[in-house]
Amino acid sequence: MSRLQGRIALVTGAASGIGLATSLRFAREGATVLLVDRNDVALRAARAALPEDGHETVVLDVTDEKGWIALAERIAARFGKLDVLVNNAGFGKFGSIADTTLDQWRSIIAVNLDSVFLATKYMLPLLAASGRGAIVNMSSIRGIVGAPNTGSYCAAKGGVRMFTKATALECAAIGNGVRANSIHPGHIATPLTAPAYTDREIARTLLADVPLGRIGEADEIADGILFLASDESRYMTGGEIVIDGGSTAQ
Repeated sequence: MSRLQGRIALVTGAASGIGLATSLRFAREGATVLLVDRNDVALRAARAALPEDGHETVVLDVTDEKGWIALAERIAARFGKLDVLVNNAGFGKFGSIADTTLDQWRSIIAVNLDSVFLATKYMLPLLAASGRGAIVNMSSIRGIVGAPNTGSYCAAKGGVRMFTKATALECAAIGNGVRANSIHPGHIATPLTAPAYTDREIARTLLADVPLGRIGEADEIADGILFLASDESRYMTGGEIVIDGGSTAQ
């Protein structure tokens, strides 16, 4: 249980769901975790769930550029480097394109895609200082295949997928030692998705597209993120891992 021993890892959206599962997994593998979220109360509860000492919480709106600048300065002063960046924060609001307001569109793009750009921009020097920096960006199966009533979410997650590849190639070209990969979950049970999966009709419709016949768990996505963050994926950059119970294989 030491695949991330001695490493500094930052996880956004860390207060619940996949972000919390990832933070717990990282801590158990020896990392010092910086848990980032805008929900202060939930963030403190998440920190209390982590084993050992040394982990830190950061209350941050991931769309706030000044907040990212300040956090980069804080990490530089405290640790001098960053080994792993997990851009996990995100949300979806689903509806037809005609019924989507411009404000809704912009909010989904901001949280899911702009935040990835901001984190990457301001954390890259710290990741380069690590000598083995790893970026894991949370996309979705909706970053690969579309569906009705998911226009803004598909646009955001598709953007994350391609921005990850551009990041990987840019880092490789300048030789800064930073790898970047994306992860693409299917239907996963989290506090954010609970309303859909507890509705029998919606759940039945979703499961009809999952060959394995069940909803995924946050821990199963955290396992994939751990692989991309660790040296086990050291020859992988610009790639993607799909964890969806077979949904996109059809």
